[in-house]
Amino acid sequence: MEHYDFIVIGSGPSGRRAAIQAAKLGHRVLVVERGRKVGGVSVHTGTIPSKTLRETVLNLSGWRERGFYGRAYRVKQDITAADLRDRLHLTLGHEVEVLEHQFARNRVATLRGEARFVDAHSIEVHGDEGESHRFTADNFLIAVGTKPFRPDYIPFDGKTVLDSDEIIELAALPRSMAIIGAGVIGVEYATIFNALDVKVTLIEPRDTMLDFIDRELLEDFTYQLRDSGMALRFGHKVEAVRKLADGFCEIVLEGGRHVRSQMVLFAAGRMGSTTALNLEACGLTTDHRGRLKVDPKTLQTEVPHIYAAGDVIGFPSLASTSMEQGRVAACHAFGFSAVEPPEYFPYGIYSVPEMSMVGMTEKEVTERGIPYEIGVARFRETSRGHIMGLDKGMLKMIFSLKTRRLLGCHIVGEGATELIHIGQAVLNLKGTLDYFVENTFNYPTLAEAYKVAALDAYNRMGGADVAPHISGDA
Repeated sequence: MEHYDFIVIGSGPSGRRAAIQAAKLGHRVLVVERGRKVGGVSVHTGTIPSKTLRETVLNLSGWRERGFYGRAYRVKQDITAADLRDRLHLTLGHEVEVLEHQFARNRVATLRGEARFVDAHSIEVHGDEGESHRFTADNFLIAVGTKPFRPDYIPFDGKTVLDSDEIIELAALPRSMAIIGAGVIGVEYATIFNALDVKVTLIEPRDTMLDFIDRELLEDFTYQLRDSGMALRFGHKVEAVRKLADGFCEIVLEGGRHVRSQMVLFAAGRMGSTTALNLEACGLTTDHRGRLKVDPKTLQTEVPHIYAAGDVIGFPSLASTSMEQGRVAACHAFGFSAVEPPEYFPYGIYSVPEMSMVGMTEKEVTERGIPYEIGVARFRETSRGHIMGLDKGMLKMIFSLKTRRLLGCHIVGEGATELIHIGQAVLNLKGTLDYFVENTFNYPTLAEAYKVAALDAYNRMGGADVAPHISGDA
Protein backbone atom coordinates (compact mmCIF):
# COMPACT_ATOMS: atom_id res chain seq x y z
CA MET A 1 0.00 0.00 0.00
CA GLU A 2 1.31 3.40 -1.00
CA HIS A 3 1.19 6.12 1.64
CA TYR A 4 0.49 9.84 1.16
CA ASP A 5 0.42 12.77 3.54
CA PHE A 6 -2.86 13.99 2.05
CA ILE A 7 -5.42 12.25 -0.16
CA VAL A 8 -8.06 14.40 -1.81
CA ILE A 9 -11.17 12.69 -3.18
CA GLY A 10 -12.52 14.92 -5.92
CA SER A 11 -10.82 17.55 -8.10
CA GLY A 12 -13.38 20.35 -8.15
CA PRO A 13 -12.66 23.85 -6.78
CA SER A 14 -12.16 22.80 -3.14
CA GLY A 15 -10.24 19.63 -4.02
CA ARG A 16 -7.78 21.22 -6.39
CA ARG A 17 -7.14 24.23 -4.14
CA ALA A 18 -6.54 21.96 -1.13
CA ALA A 19 -4.24 19.63 -3.08
CA ILE A 20 -2.09 22.45 -4.45
CA GLN A 21 -1.96 24.21 -1.06
CA ALA A 22 -0.82 20.99 0.66
CA ALA A 23 1.81 20.40 -2.05
CA LYS A 24 3.13 23.94 -1.65
CA LEU A 25 3.52 23.24 2.07
CA GLY A 26 5.86 20.40 1.10
CA HIS A 27 3.58 17.38 1.46
CA ARG A 28 2.98 14.34 -0.70
CA VAL A 29 -0.50 14.59 -2.21
CA LEU A 30 -2.78 12.31 -4.24
CA VAL A 31 -5.98 13.46 -5.96
CA VAL A 32 -8.52 10.77 -6.86
CA GLU A 33 -11.08 11.72 -9.51
CA ARG A 34 -13.77 9.36 -10.79
CA GLY A 35 -14.65 11.47 -13.84
CA ARG A 36 -13.01 11.09 -17.23
CA LYS A 37 -10.85 14.13 -16.59
CA VAL A 38 -9.92 16.32 -13.63
CA GLY A 39 -12.08 19.33 -12.77
CA GLY A 40 -15.08 17.78 -11.07
CA VAL A 41 -18.66 18.99 -11.38
CA SER A 42 -17.52 22.62 -11.57
CA VAL A 43 -15.62 22.11 -14.84
CA HIS A 44 -17.68 19.42 -16.53
CA THR A 45 -21.37 19.87 -15.65
CA GLY A 46 -21.76 22.86 -13.32
CA THR A 47 -20.14 26.26 -12.98
CA ILE A 48 -18.00 26.51 -16.12
CA PRO A 49 -20.43 24.85 -18.57
CA SER A 50 -23.45 26.89 -17.47
CA LYS A 51 -21.52 30.17 -17.59
CA THR A 52 -20.01 29.25 -20.98
CA LEU A 53 -23.50 28.45 -22.26
CA ARG A 54 -24.73 31.79 -20.98
CA GLU A 55 -21.93 33.75 -22.67
CA THR A 56 -22.40 31.88 -25.95
CA VAL A 57 -26.14 32.54 -25.93
CA LEU A 58 -25.69 36.26 -25.22
CA ASN A 59 -23.08 36.61 -27.97
CA LEU A 60 -24.88 34.64 -30.69
CA SER A 61 -28.35 35.97 -29.90
CA GLY A 62 -27.23 39.59 -29.80
CA TRP A 63 -29.07 40.01 -26.51
CA ARG A 64 -26.74 42.78 -25.32
CA GLU A 65 -27.47 44.89 -28.43
CA ARG A 66 -31.24 44.59 -28.45
CA GLY A 67 -31.59 47.85 -26.52
CA PHE A 68 -30.43 49.59 -29.72
CA TYR A 69 -31.69 47.36 -32.50
CA GLY A 70 -34.88 45.86 -31.06
CA ARG A 71 -35.93 42.42 -29.86
CA ALA A 72 -35.76 40.96 -33.38
CA TYR A 73 -32.00 41.62 -33.64
CA ARG A 74 -29.77 38.54 -33.96
CA VAL A 75 -26.04 38.08 -34.51
CA LYS A 76 -26.71 34.57 -35.85
CA GLN A 77 -30.17 33.89 -37.21
CA ASP A 78 -30.35 30.15 -36.74
CA ILE A 79 -28.67 29.15 -33.48
CA THR A 80 -28.36 25.39 -32.97
CA ALA A 81 -27.44 23.16 -30.07
CA ALA A 82 -24.22 22.34 -31.95
CA ASP A 83 -23.25 26.03 -31.81
CA LEU A 84 -23.55 25.92 -28.04
CA ARG A 85 -21.68 22.62 -27.66
CA ASP A 86 -18.75 23.66 -29.87
CA ARG A 87 -17.79 26.61 -27.69
CA LEU A 88 -18.49 24.62 -24.54
CA HIS A 89 -16.06 21.84 -25.49
CA LEU A 90 -13.34 24.35 -26.40
CA THR A 91 -13.70 26.08 -23.04
CA LEU A 92 -13.75 22.85 -21.02
CA GLY A 93 -10.71 21.52 -22.85
CA HIS A 94 -8.77 24.64 -21.92
CA GLU A 95 -9.90 24.43 -18.26
CA VAL A 96 -8.77 20.81 -17.99
CA GLU A 97 -5.41 21.62 -19.62
CA VAL A 98 -4.75 24.44 -17.14
CA LEU A 99 -5.69 22.26 -14.17
CA GLU A 100 -3.53 19.32 -15.31
CA HIS A 101 -0.62 21.71 -15.69
CA GLN A 102 -1.18 23.09 -12.17
CA PHE A 103 -1.12 19.58 -10.71
CA ALA A 104 2.00 18.62 -12.67
CA ARG A 105 3.83 21.84 -11.77
CA ASN A 106 3.14 21.28 -8.06
CA ARG A 107 3.89 17.53 -8.24
CA VAL A 108 0.41 16.49 -7.21
CA ALA A 109 -0.27 12.86 -8.18
CA THR A 110 -3.64 12.14 -9.81
CA LEU A 111 -5.50 8.88 -10.30
CA ARG A 112 -8.74 8.20 -12.15
CA GLY A 113 -11.13 5.89 -10.35
CA GLU A 114 -13.83 5.61 -7.72
CA ALA A 115 -12.63 5.81 -4.11
CA ARG A 116 -14.17 4.06 -1.12
CA PHE A 117 -12.99 3.99 2.47
CA VAL A 118 -11.69 0.70 3.86
CA ASP A 119 -11.13 2.22 7.28
CA ALA A 120 -10.42 5.66 8.72
CA HIS A 121 -6.87 5.74 7.29
CA SER A 122 -7.11 3.83 4.00
CA ILE A 123 -9.07 3.83 0.77
CA GLU A 124 -9.49 1.57 -2.25
CA VAL A 125 -9.67 3.06 -5.73
CA HIS A 126 -11.44 1.06 -8.43
CA GLY A 127 -10.72 1.85 -12.08
CA ASP A 128 -12.83 1.37 -15.22
CA GLU A 129 -10.96 -1.80 -16.19
CA GLY A 130 -11.64 -3.49 -12.87
CA GLU A 131 -8.23 -2.71 -11.41
CA SER A 132 -7.98 -1.84 -7.72
CA HIS A 133 -5.41 0.13 -5.73
CA ARG A 134 -5.18 0.69 -1.99
CA PHE A 135 -3.69 3.80 -0.36
CA THR A 136 -3.20 5.11 3.15
CA ALA A 137 -2.87 8.70 4.29
CA ASP A 138 -2.43 10.84 7.37
CA ASN A 139 -5.22 13.19 6.29
CA PHE A 140 -8.11 13.06 3.83
CA LEU A 141 -10.30 15.67 2.18
CA ILE A 142 -13.71 14.66 0.85
CA ALA A 143 -14.50 17.03 -2.01
CA VAL A 144 -16.84 14.92 -4.13
CA GLY A 145 -19.39 17.65 -4.84
CA THR A 146 -23.02 16.95 -5.65
CA LYS A 147 -25.28 15.32 -8.23
CA PRO A 148 -28.81 16.27 -9.32
CA PHE A 149 -31.70 15.16 -7.13
CA ARG A 150 -33.76 12.78 -9.28
CA PRO A 151 -37.11 11.87 -7.65
CA ASP A 152 -38.91 8.73 -8.82
CA TYR A 153 -42.00 10.55 -10.06
CA ILE A 154 -40.03 12.41 -12.75
CA PRO A 155 -39.66 10.26 -15.94
CA PHE A 156 -36.10 11.24 -16.85
CA ASP A 157 -35.05 10.08 -20.32
CA GLY A 158 -32.11 12.37 -21.15
CA LYS A 159 -33.94 13.72 -24.21
CA THR A 160 -37.17 15.48 -23.32
CA VAL A 161 -37.02 15.23 -19.50
CA LEU A 162 -33.58 16.17 -18.22
CA ASP A 163 -31.69 17.06 -15.06
CA SER A 164 -29.27 19.98 -14.74
CA ASP A 165 -26.23 17.84 -15.64
CA GLU A 166 -27.80 16.55 -18.85
CA ILE A 167 -28.96 19.91 -20.13
CA ILE A 168 -25.47 21.01 -21.24
CA GLU A 169 -25.33 18.21 -23.84
CA LEU A 170 -28.65 19.12 -25.40
CA ALA A 171 -29.13 17.43 -28.79
CA ALA A 172 -31.49 20.09 -30.16
CA LEU A 173 -33.00 23.36 -28.97
CA PRO A 174 -36.68 23.09 -28.03
CA ARG A 175 -39.28 25.71 -28.88
CA SER A 176 -40.72 25.51 -25.37
CA MET A 177 -39.32 24.43 -22.01
CA ALA A 178 -40.72 24.02 -18.52
CA ILE A 179 -38.25 24.28 -15.67
CA ILE A 180 -39.15 22.83 -12.28
CA GLY A 181 -37.32 24.59 -9.45
CA ALA A 182 -36.67 28.32 -9.11
CA GLY A 183 -33.42 28.02 -7.21
CA VAL A 184 -30.16 29.43 -8.55
CA ILE A 185 -29.67 26.67 -11.15
CA GLY A 186 -33.26 26.73 -12.35
CA VAL A 187 -33.33 30.53 -12.64
CA GLU A 188 -30.01 30.64 -14.50
CA TYR A 189 -31.09 28.10 -17.12
CA ALA A 190 -34.58 29.62 -17.41
CA THR A 191 -33.15 33.02 -18.32
CA ILE A 192 -30.46 31.58 -20.61
CA PHE A 193 -33.01 29.70 -22.73
CA ASN A 194 -35.41 32.64 -22.57
CA ALA A 195 -32.66 34.77 -24.16
CA LEU A 196 -32.69 32.25 -27.04
CA ASP A 197 -36.41 32.98 -27.48
CA VAL A 198 -37.39 29.56 -26.17
CA LYS A 199 -40.81 29.85 -24.53
CA VAL A 200 -39.96 29.21 -20.86
CA THR A 201 -42.27 28.42 -17.97
CA LEU A 202 -40.61 28.49 -14.54
CA ILE A 203 -42.38 26.39 -11.89
CA GLU A 204 -41.78 26.67 -8.14
CA PRO A 205 -43.87 25.13 -5.32
CA ARG A 206 -43.06 28.04 -3.00
CA ASP A 207 -44.66 31.45 -3.43
CA THR A 208 -41.29 33.14 -3.89
CA MET A 209 -37.84 32.44 -5.31
CA LEU A 210 -34.30 33.24 -4.21
CA ASP A 211 -35.35 34.42 -0.75
CA PHE A 212 -31.78 35.36 0.23
CA ILE A 213 -31.78 38.23 -2.28
CA ASP A 214 -32.76 41.76 -1.28
CA ARG A 215 -36.48 42.15 -1.92
CA GLU A 216 -36.21 45.34 -3.99
CA LEU A 217 -33.59 43.71 -6.22
CA LEU A 218 -35.74 40.61 -6.64
CA GLU A 219 -38.78 42.70 -7.57
CA ASP A 220 -36.76 44.43 -10.30
CA PHE A 221 -35.45 41.05 -11.55
CA THR A 222 -38.92 39.47 -11.54
CA TYR A 223 -40.30 42.38 -13.53
CA GLN A 224 -37.57 41.87 -16.13
CA LEU A 225 -38.40 38.15 -16.40
CA ARG A 226 -42.09 38.82 -17.00
CA ASP A 227 -41.29 41.67 -19.39
CA SER A 228 -39.16 39.29 -21.46
CA GLY A 229 -42.08 36.90 -21.86
CA MET A 230 -41.26 34.25 -19.26
CA ALA A 231 -44.21 32.58 -17.52
CA LEU A 232 -43.88 32.18 -13.74
CA ARG A 233 -45.97 29.52 -12.02
CA PHE A 234 -45.32 29.87 -8.29
CA GLY A 235 -47.13 28.49 -5.26
CA HIS A 236 -48.19 25.12 -6.72
CA LYS A 237 -46.51 21.75 -6.26
CA VAL A 238 -45.86 19.42 -9.18
CA GLU A 239 -48.14 16.39 -8.91
CA ALA A 240 -47.07 14.55 -12.06
CA VAL A 241 -44.94 14.81 -15.19
CA ARG A 242 -46.08 12.88 -18.26
CA LYS A 243 -44.59 12.28 -21.69
CA LEU A 244 -47.32 12.55 -24.32
CA ALA A 245 -47.76 10.66 -27.56
CA ASP A 246 -47.24 13.81 -29.65
CA GLY A 247 -43.72 14.23 -28.23
CA PHE A 248 -44.67 16.96 -25.78
CA CYS A 249 -44.53 16.77 -22.00
CA GLU A 250 -47.29 17.68 -19.60
CA ILE A 251 -46.81 18.85 -16.02
CA VAL A 252 -49.79 18.59 -13.71
CA LEU A 253 -49.74 21.18 -10.93
CA GLU A 254 -51.52 21.15 -7.61
CA GLY A 255 -54.92 22.73 -8.11
CA GLY A 256 -55.46 21.22 -11.56
CA ARG A 257 -53.40 23.52 -13.77
CA HIS A 258 -51.45 21.86 -16.61
CA VAL A 259 -48.28 23.07 -18.36
CA ARG A 260 -47.34 21.69 -21.81
CA SER A 261 -43.85 22.01 -23.25
CA GLN A 262 -41.47 20.24 -25.62
CA MET A 263 -38.90 19.78 -22.87
CA VAL A 264 -38.78 19.61 -19.08
CA LEU A 265 -35.74 20.50 -16.99
CA PHE A 266 -35.89 19.33 -13.38
CA ALA A 267 -33.62 21.55 -11.28
CA ALA A 268 -35.06 21.24 -7.78
CA GLY A 269 -32.08 20.45 -5.60
CA ARG A 270 -28.88 18.42 -5.55
CA MET A 271 -27.51 15.54 -3.46
CA GLY A 272 -24.03 14.99 -2.04
CA SER A 273 -22.14 12.43 -4.16
CA THR A 274 -21.21 10.37 -1.12
CA THR A 275 -23.06 7.07 -1.74
CA ALA A 276 -20.06 5.16 -3.12
CA LEU A 277 -17.57 6.33 -0.45
CA ASN A 278 -18.50 3.65 2.12
CA LEU A 279 -18.40 6.31 4.83
CA GLU A 280 -19.53 3.85 7.50
CA ALA A 281 -16.08 2.28 7.34
CA CYS A 282 -14.44 5.50 8.51
CA GLY A 283 -17.10 6.46 11.05
CA LEU A 284 -18.94 9.18 9.12
CA THR A 285 -22.64 9.71 8.42
CA THR A 286 -24.50 12.08 6.11
CA ASP A 287 -27.80 13.93 6.25
CA HIS A 288 -30.82 13.03 4.09
CA ARG A 289 -29.26 14.88 1.14
CA GLY A 290 -25.92 13.03 1.37
CA ARG A 291 -24.10 16.04 2.83
CA LEU A 292 -21.42 16.01 5.53
CA LYS A 293 -21.32 18.12 8.67
CA VAL A 294 -18.06 19.96 9.40
CA ASP A 295 -16.58 22.47 11.80
CA PRO A 296 -17.01 25.71 9.79
CA LYS A 297 -13.67 27.08 10.98
CA THR A 298 -11.45 24.04 10.36
CA LEU A 299 -13.55 21.99 7.87
CA GLN A 300 -12.98 18.90 10.02
CA THR A 301 -15.66 16.21 10.06
CA GLU A 302 -16.55 14.13 13.12
CA VAL A 303 -13.35 12.18 12.38
CA PRO A 304 -10.67 14.85 12.99
CA HIS A 305 -8.16 13.81 10.28
CA ILE A 306 -10.90 13.63 7.62
CA TYR A 307 -11.94 16.98 6.20
CA ALA A 308 -14.76 17.91 3.81
CA ALA A 309 -15.24 21.00 1.66
CA GLY A 310 -17.22 22.35 -1.25
CA ASP A 311 -20.79 21.56 -2.22
CA VAL A 312 -20.76 18.30 -0.25
CA ILE A 313 -21.02 20.31 2.99
CA GLY A 314 -23.93 22.46 1.76
CA PHE A 315 -24.45 26.22 1.81
CA PRO A 316 -23.22 28.41 0.21
CA SER A 317 -22.17 25.92 -2.52
CA LEU A 318 -20.18 28.46 -4.52
CA ALA A 319 -17.00 27.70 -6.44
CA SER A 320 -15.36 30.77 -4.89
CA THR A 321 -16.12 29.79 -1.29
CA SER A 322 -15.29 26.14 -2.02
CA MET A 323 -11.77 27.15 -3.05
CA GLU A 324 -11.27 28.97 0.22
CA GLN A 325 -12.62 26.01 2.17
CA GLY A 326 -10.10 23.72 0.47
CA ARG A 327 -7.24 26.07 1.31
CA VAL A 328 -8.32 26.35 4.96
CA ALA A 329 -8.68 22.57 5.30
CA ALA A 330 -5.20 21.88 3.87
CA CYS A 331 -3.56 24.48 6.09
CA HIS A 332 -5.28 23.19 9.22
CA ALA A 333 -4.43 19.57 8.39
CA PHE A 334 -0.72 20.37 8.51
CA GLY A 335 -0.67 22.81 11.39
CA PHE A 336 -0.50 26.06 9.45
CA SER A 337 -2.75 28.91 10.42
CA ALA A 338 -4.90 29.96 7.48
CA VAL A 339 -6.08 33.53 7.36
CA GLU A 340 -9.84 33.41 7.86
CA PRO A 341 -11.88 34.82 4.98
CA PRO A 342 -13.78 38.05 5.72
CA GLU A 343 -17.28 37.74 7.11
CA TYR A 344 -18.93 38.83 3.89
CA PHE A 345 -18.31 37.25 0.48
CA PRO A 346 -20.02 38.08 -2.81
CA TYR A 347 -22.81 35.91 -4.14
CA GLY A 348 -23.25 35.83 -7.91
CA ILE A 349 -26.18 34.51 -9.92
CA TYR A 350 -25.36 34.20 -13.61
CA SER A 351 -28.87 34.70 -14.86
CA VAL A 352 -29.89 37.04 -17.68
CA PRO A 353 -29.59 39.68 -16.32
CA GLU A 354 -26.93 38.91 -13.72
CA MET A 355 -27.44 39.48 -10.01
CA SER A 356 -24.80 39.82 -7.32
CA MET A 357 -24.78 40.89 -3.70
CA VAL A 358 -22.55 41.20 -0.66
CA GLY A 359 -23.41 42.03 2.95
CA MET A 360 -26.83 42.46 4.51
CA THR A 361 -30.17 42.84 2.76
CA GLU A 362 -32.59 45.59 3.75
CA LYS A 363 -34.69 42.96 5.57
CA GLU A 364 -31.68 41.79 7.63
CA VAL A 365 -30.75 45.36 8.56
CA THR A 366 -34.32 46.00 9.67
CA GLU A 367 -34.47 42.80 11.74
CA ARG A 368 -31.27 43.81 13.54
CA GLY A 369 -32.76 47.18 14.38
CA ILE A 370 -30.01 49.18 12.66
CA PRO A 371 -31.04 52.69 11.59
CA TYR A 372 -30.15 52.89 7.89
CA GLU A 373 -30.57 54.67 4.61
CA ILE A 374 -30.27 53.41 1.04
CA GLY A 375 -28.92 54.82 -2.18
CA VAL A 376 -30.00 53.57 -5.60
CA ALA A 377 -28.60 54.10 -9.09
CA ARG A 378 -30.18 52.93 -12.33
CA PHE A 379 -27.78 51.90 -15.07
CA ARG A 380 -29.71 54.08 -17.51
CA GLU A 381 -28.58 57.08 -15.41
CA THR A 382 -24.94 56.47 -16.38
CA SER A 383 -23.31 57.47 -19.66
CA ARG A 384 -21.84 54.00 -19.99
CA GLY A 385 -25.34 52.60 -19.70
CA HIS A 386 -26.43 54.82 -22.59
CA ILE A 387 -23.47 53.68 -24.68
CA MET A 388 -24.29 50.03 -23.99
CA GLY A 389 -27.99 50.51 -24.64
CA LEU A 390 -29.03 49.51 -21.12
CA ASP A 391 -32.54 50.54 -20.15
CA LYS A 392 -32.63 48.23 -17.10
CA GLY A 393 -30.37 47.35 -14.20
CA MET A 394 -29.80 48.91 -10.80
CA LEU A 395 -27.27 49.18 -7.98
CA LYS A 396 -28.42 49.55 -4.39
CA MET A 397 -26.32 50.28 -1.32
CA ILE A 398 -27.36 50.25 2.32
CA PHE A 399 -25.60 52.53 4.83
CA SER A 400 -25.73 52.83 8.62
CA LEU A 401 -27.13 56.19 9.71
CA LYS A 402 -25.02 56.11 12.88
CA THR A 403 -21.60 55.14 11.50
CA ARG A 404 -22.15 55.82 7.75
CA ARG A 405 -20.60 52.40 7.07
CA LEU A 406 -21.62 50.37 4.06
CA LEU A 407 -23.78 47.46 5.24
CA GLY A 408 -24.78 45.82 1.98
CA CYS A 409 -24.45 46.15 -1.78
CA HIS A 410 -26.90 44.64 -4.28
CA ILE A 411 -26.76 44.75 -8.08
CA VAL A 412 -28.96 43.46 -10.89
CA GLY A 413 -27.96 44.03 -14.49
CA GLU A 414 -25.13 43.67 -16.97
CA GLY A 415 -21.75 43.13 -15.30
CA ALA A 416 -23.19 42.73 -11.80
CA THR A 417 -20.83 39.90 -10.84
CA GLU A 418 -17.81 42.03 -11.77
CA LEU A 419 -19.06 45.31 -10.30
CA ILE A 420 -19.82 43.78 -6.90
CA HIS A 421 -16.14 43.56 -5.93
CA ILE A 422 -15.91 47.31 -5.38
CA GLY A 423 -18.68 47.07 -2.80
CA GLN A 424 -17.08 43.94 -1.34
CA ALA A 425 -13.76 45.71 -0.76
CA VAL A 426 -15.34 48.75 0.88
CA LEU A 427 -17.62 46.58 3.05
CA ASN A 428 -14.88 44.29 4.36
CA LEU A 429 -12.53 47.23 4.95
CA LYS A 430 -15.31 48.87 7.00
CA GLY A 431 -15.56 51.76 4.56
CA THR A 432 -18.22 54.45 4.67
CA LEU A 433 -20.45 56.46 2.39
CA ASP A 434 -17.72 59.07 2.21
CA TYR A 435 -15.44 56.80 0.16
CA PHE A 436 -17.91 56.77 -2.71
CA VAL A 437 -18.81 60.47 -2.41
CA GLU A 438 -15.23 61.74 -2.25
CA ASN A 439 -13.53 59.45 -4.81
CA THR A 440 -13.43 59.72 -8.59
CA PHE A 441 -14.47 56.80 -10.80
CA ASN A 442 -13.47 56.23 -14.41
CA TYR A 443 -15.88 57.86 -16.81
CA PRO A 444 -17.79 56.50 -18.59
CA THR A 445 -18.14 53.20 -16.70
CA LEU A 446 -20.90 51.25 -15.03
CA ALA A 447 -18.85 51.53 -11.83
CA GLU A 448 -19.88 55.18 -11.82
CA ALA A 449 -23.22 53.87 -10.54
CA TYR A 450 -21.55 53.57 -7.12
CA LYS A 451 -21.05 57.35 -7.11
CA VAL A 452 -24.64 57.97 -8.23
CA ALA A 453 -26.06 55.64 -5.56
CA ALA A 454 -23.82 57.13 -2.87
CA LEU A 455 -24.94 60.67 -3.72
CA ASP A 456 -28.54 59.46 -3.62
CA ALA A 457 -27.98 58.13 -0.09
CA TYR A 458 -26.02 61.28 0.85
CA ASN A 459 -28.94 63.49 -0.13
CA ARG A 460 -31.44 61.28 1.70
CA MET A 461 -29.27 61.51 4.83
CA GLY A 462 -29.28 65.30 4.83
CA GLY A 463 -26.61 66.20 2.31
CA ALA A 464 -24.38 69.05 3.44
CA ASP A 465 -25.90 68.99 6.90
CA VAL A 466 -24.15 65.70 7.65
CA ALA A 467 -21.06 66.16 5.48
CA PRO A 468 -17.82 65.05 7.15
CA HIS A 469 -15.30 67.69 8.17
CA ILE A 470 -12.47 67.12 5.71
CA SER A 471 -9.02 68.39 6.67
CA GLY A 472 -5.41 67.64 5.90
CA ASP A 473 -4.95 65.81 9.21
CA ALA A 474 -4.26 62.07 9.03
